[in-house]
Amino acid sequence: MVKLNVLTFFSFSLLSLAKYKERKMPMPSKRRSVLVHSSVETYTPPDTSSASEDEGSLRRQGRITSTPFQSHSNVEPWLNRVIQGSSTSSSASSTSSHPGGKPAAASNTATVTAAATVLADLMVASVRGVPRGYNSSILETADGVPVNSRVSSKIQQLLNTLKRPKRPPLKEFFVDDFEELLEVQQPDPNQPKPEGNQMNVLKGEPLGMVTNWPPSLLAALQRWGTTQPKAPCLTALDTTGKAIYTLTYGKLWSRSLKLAYTLLNKLTTKNEPLLKPGDRVALVFPNSDPVMFMVAFYGCLLAELIPVPIEVPLTRKDAGSQQIGFLLGSCGVTLALTTDACQKGLPKAQTGEVVTFKGWPRLMWFVIDGKHLAKPAKDWHPQVRDASAEIAYIEYKTSKEGSTVGITVSHASMLAHCHALTQACGYSEAETLTNVLDFKRDAGLWHGVLTSVMNRMHVISIPYALMKVNPLSWIQKVCSYKARVAVVKSRDMHWSLLAQRDQRDVSLSSLRMLLVADGANPWSISSCDAFLNVFQSRGLRPEVICPCASSSEALTVAIRRPPELGGPPPGKAVLSMNCLSFGVIRVDTEEKLSVLTVQDVGQIMPGANVCVVKVDGTPYLCKADEVGEICVNSGATGMAYFGLLGITKNVFEVGISLSAGVPVSDQPFTRTGLLGFVGPDYLVFVVGKLDGLMTVSGRRHNADDVVATALAVEPMKFVYRGRIAVFSVTVLHDDRIVLVAEQRPDASEEDSFQWMSRVLQAVDSIHQVGVYCLALVPANTLPKAPLGGIHISETKQRFLEGALHPCNVLMCPHTCVTNLPKPRQKQPDVGPASMIVGNLVAGKRIAQASGRDVTQLEDNDQARKFLYLADVLQWRAQTTPDHPLFLLLNSKGTVASSASCIQLHKRAERVAVALLEKGRLNVGDHVALVYPPGVDLIATFYGCLYAGCIPITVRPPHPQNLATTLPTVKMIVEVSKSACILTTQAIMKLLKSKEAAAAVDIKTWPTILDTDDMPKKKLAGIFRPTSPDMLAYLDFSVSTTGILAGVKMSHAATSALCRSIKLQCELYPSRQIAICLDPYCGLGFALWCLCSVYSGHQSILVPPLELESNVSVWLSAVSQYKVRVTFCSYSVMEMCTKGLGTQTDILRVINLSCVRTCMVVAEERPRITLTQSFSKLFKDLGLSARAVSTTFGCRVNVAICLQGTAGPDPTTVYVDMRALRHDRVRLVERGSPHSLPLMESGKILPGVKVIIAHTETKGPLGDSHLGEIWVSSPHNATGYYTVYGEEALHADHFTARLSFGDTQTIWARTGYLGFLRRTELTDASGERHDALYVVGSLDETLELRGMRYHPIDIETSVIRAHKSIAECAVFTWTNLLVVVVELEGSEQEALDLVALVTNVVLEEHYLIVGVVVIVDPGVIPINSRGEKQRMHLRDGFLADQLDPIYVAYNM
Repeated sequence: MVKLNVLTFFSFSLLSLAKYKERKMPMPSKRRSVLVHSSVETYTPPDTSSASEDEGSLRRQGRITSTPFQSHSNVEPWLNRVIQGSSTSSSASSTSSHPGGKPAAASNTATVTAAATVLADLMVASVRGVPRGYNSSILETADGVPVNSRVSSKIQQLLNTLKRPKRPPLKEFFVDDFEELLEVQQPDPNQPKPEGNQMNVLKGEPLGMVTNWPPSLLAALQRWGTTQPKAPCLTALDTTGKAIYTLTYGKLWSRSLKLAYTLLNKLTTKNEPLLKPGDRVALVFPNSDPVMFMVAFYGCLLAELIPVPIEVPLTRKDAGSQQIGFLLGSCGVTLALTTDACQKGLPKAQTGEVVTFKGWPRLMWFVIDGKHLAKPAKDWHPQVRDASAEIAYIEYKTSKEGSTVGITVSHASMLAHCHALTQACGYSEAETLTNVLDFKRDAGLWHGVLTSVMNRMHVISIPYALMKVNPLSWIQKVCSYKARVAVVKSRDMHWSLLAQRDQRDVSLSSLRMLLVADGANPWSISSCDAFLNVFQSRGLRPEVICPCASSSEALTVAIRRPPELGGPPPGKAVLSMNCLSFGVIRVDTEEKLSVLTVQDVGQIMPGANVCVVKVDGTPYLCKADEVGEICVNSGATGMAYFGLLGITKNVFEVGISLSAGVPVSDQPFTRTGLLGFVGPDYLVFVVGKLDGLMTVSGRRHNADDVVATALAVEPMKFVYRGRIAVFSVTVLHDDRIVLVAEQRPDASEEDSFQWMSRVLQAVDSIHQVGVYCLALVPANTLPKAPLGGIHISETKQRFLEGALHPCNVLMCPHTCVTNLPKPRQKQPDVGPASMIVGNLVAGKRIAQASGRDVTQLEDNDQARKFLYLADVLQWRAQTTPDHPLFLLLNSKGTVASSASCIQLHKRAERVAVALLEKGRLNVGDHVALVYPPGVDLIATFYGCLYAGCIPITVRPPHPQNLATTLPTVKMIVEVSKSACILTTQAIMKLLKSKEAAAAVDIKTWPTILDTDDMPKKKLAGIFRPTSPDMLAYLDFSVSTTGILAGVKMSHAATSALCRSIKLQCELYPSRQIAICLDPYCGLGFALWCLCSVYSGHQSILVPPLELESNVSVWLSAVSQYKVRVTFCSYSVMEMCTKGLGTQTDILRVINLSCVRTCMVVAEERPRITLTQSFSKLFKDLGLSARAVSTTFGCRVNVAICLQGTAGPDPTTVYVDMRALRHDRVRLVERGSPHSLPLMESGKILPGVKVIIAHTETKGPLGDSHLGEIWVSSPHNATGYYTVYGEEALHADHFTARLSFGDTQTIWARTGYLGFLRRTELTDASGERHDALYVVGSLDETLELRGMRYHPIDIETSVIRAHKSIAECAVFTWTNLLVVVVELEGSEQEALDLVALVTNVVLEEHYLIVGVVVIVDPGVIPINSRGEKQRMHLRDGFLADQLDPIYVAYNM
């Protein structure tokens, strides 16, 4: 497996981000239904800025826009209207009847009145509890006198409050940055502006009258076919350059007649003719068979059918083939004409028929070779009509976005175009013309198939396949046939230059015109100049080279005429690239790099009118020195886009006016899609195409110009010259330039990066624009256009879908993205006084909540008796000796071991004896319990309590992975100062093994005792602590940030914890609960080891490890034992969701209708998507939608919230993710942009009090404000035993006090950000229920650009970016955001992810990713709770231990 690690830093002129000034813009108002909330809080007065945080409070500027009349600046007019409009709320009146009220437009007032009705209705309903719909009788009458004064006065009061003017915001308390807007690029005051006069419409020379000009193209064919049947019309060549067939005019006429007759008379379905005049027919002919194409084209015209020439589809997945299919479908094509050879080469289905290509309609294929055509009947004659406005043919065109449209050309336009070309090119009868272009469309069709027949010319058609083998073939044919005209593209000239050294004896003296069809391209001028340089010595005259400009819509726009046809001398313009990007023409000098040299494309066509109009907005005429879109009005343009009326109007029927708004002409113009201007001598200059336009930060750049710059970068030997694609993608509301090139197979990585860095610098210095992404792909992997070239829209599509598979990528978001919001400036410290004032002014409740009060409960006597768990176990062993407490299940779902009260008591006694006698331990000594999950762990825990020792549960090392797991065991044993280790024989051997010695120093283990066979001795006396505050056990765990800490749990806290859980979950000896958690720390340990002994219920224990061999074991147990309450971890839930979805046979026997509550034990923000998909997946097995919830606990208090069996269901709110970054909560509607769903973390446990405190000032915060969750409860831990290496930082975690307000209570700081919100629900006591929402751990948050980001939010976005991203983790490194993604797919997809990850993080979080690391699945470390260990990952990254597939350093 090839691993690449590329670290290449280039010195770039980084744009200083500071120079862009900030400019705030009003938010676009969005109308929201007024009926969203039914709470009165929705309409709290907008009197202070801080109130804007409340749930639906009327936002200044931003939120009241739910009504259509709101102007951004002011709230009052809306309110006044609401009040006026509520005159007779029950019937929506059409005029306002308040004194002084002006009559309003009926619809407006009706809406206002409706709004007022709703508003008042909501207020009544929520203030008085009046049923909905009851309001009509208790609102005020028309002149404002209340009908039922008691209620109405309240409404009046509320409405008056809304009318009251706003107080100015408290500046020092609240900085209003509720809407971070992207930086808007300020126009540069010094940017060039057009200064010329307004240009006029340019008129072409009139079309000359020709005496014997035929009335239609078919009439010309008939004339030549009957009067000059032997005259050659077309010579076809094979791939060696040999002439294989010459079609004469007689043959063309007779074959076309045969085909027309056959199509109309011999093709039938159900005895009906298959085709009728006006039907569209697809022409599918290879580029090597012009003869058959010509017959098919004229045959269709004679049959009055409409030919639609398309490319030969080679595979089912051709680039753009699907869009061609869409075009054929929309044209209603049912028949395709082709040749025998071509039909044989098409992909076939098993039936032998041609396959239906993706997106194509069902086609009948008809081979037009001679033997399939019928001889016309004697009495059959085609009607050769005069040219009319009927459609003659449809030419396809692919747009920038990849959609394919059909442009219709009428018989009259076709004739007029032939006439204009004949006059402009001076064609005469029987001339010879060499055509290198594709004869199916564009100039190749116009010159080589249509105009040539008009003038009885002889065309030598050069196939693309021959050009690939012999690029000089066209020059040789010009020489041997003494051709007068050749039609080529710049590429053909360039290719022949590379091959000309082998040929000495060619002469181009016969040429009078060398038509360069793509003369409008920026690189055509260098091809023309270089070609002339070489071939002038071989008879080529300079004036012969005639560049021309054309577009699919307007056909030929302009052609340079040779002097003998009266053309002016050719022109050349050297233009400033910078001015061009602002759409202004300024002449510059050639010495500079940043100039564009363009040649003219001659004069406009005979009989045409041309003007240049502004690119954006209304089509006004441009000034003389301004670049605009060229528009044409003539009889020789396309008519429409077939079947697309809307865009036809915008392109083919454009009304152009002067800047004053006066129309220029009553004739409509056609847009060409060409950008340019008219120079001296009325010569037309083209500087780009609309299709290639990229607007970056308000400046326009042309894709072709950027390609030309890349082509100029030396050395070119690492990439293929003709295989460079440039396009723009929209990221963060601006175009970003992407450059993709094909890399030569022999180029080394270093060579490629050198070339890429040079291209970046070249584009930056010449165009003053950054390239966002530069990608190199392996040779021959870019999607091809039909005749060479790159299919740009398909390339762009693949880039955006992550299907380009590059082998090298360089992204430069730091230099390109200049419109990020300004970094947030932290305000000077806010004092506690202004905090409290702020809260009071906002009318906020201080955010605090508590569970049930335990002092008032009926189990107080029992609680006093049950202070020590050792006593409880003894008592149970005496009163209910045989009551089963624990059942341990194995992976088969059978009971592996169990323990009743008496069994557990006796085993605990034996452990205590062993500790005192074998281990010679004293009271208060620490003992490490290293056991797999099971009853032994529980028995040894109580054995320690019996002996007066302090137990510490430790996860045993993994035998296959000692190197990483054993050091953690060693560390916990050392840090906890354990005097003894209790374990099994097997683990004892492992701890002392040779393998262990390689990982740790095994000589320093304390005493190790195995408890497998202990003597049955009676314990003299069970230890009784002198005070409930004595230490009961130590709870050691490693946080997600990698800090190992042990917390001290006293006997009082331990029994209080058990009591709280017992009350919340209603646990009694008759109950059974199922637990699928690790038993080593936190709530998992408490549920596994403590709760059953305290409450007497039976615990069914399922070690999560067993799910690896049988994923259904937990749910099967729940179903089998009909468990009402069950606990699991996120990793267990994920295993079930992923692993059980397909196992229907197992699922048939599971029934989950017994489950009342299934709780996920977590120390993080609830994972809504996972819990929802779990609920959805198992809904059909009887799992109630309300059953699944999460718990919340942390180091300082392992159980703060737990759903339990009573109380309201957990609620979900949607918050604005952007506000969260500013440490603020802004509630929004579901589905609104940037919304983030947060689920309540269960109900607060009895005896627990929670308050939200400001992270810095430590003052209390208001309802729905984000702050640190502080907790006070009898089961708080009493302190850290040790925080490995960080003692000083955490001194106040357990003894924090508020800086003002209630300064007496001692709180523990959880280290988690969250908020409290009073809901509409009531809890068991009848009080309104307070919901706690956990947002995330403070230690995990990333401080970037002055804002606080939660890694999980960025990771969620990244995982959505591509189907092959299995997992993702983010962290920061020297202020850079590092994103690590696990690739679940082939390694060739690795580099596709770099751009997608960068895009999505920019779009959704306004952050630039510094490093993208792509790794194999399973590299991101995850702990037993299913939480990502981001700090371990960071350490691994910095120590270069991740073995990545690819590392991309974004510039």
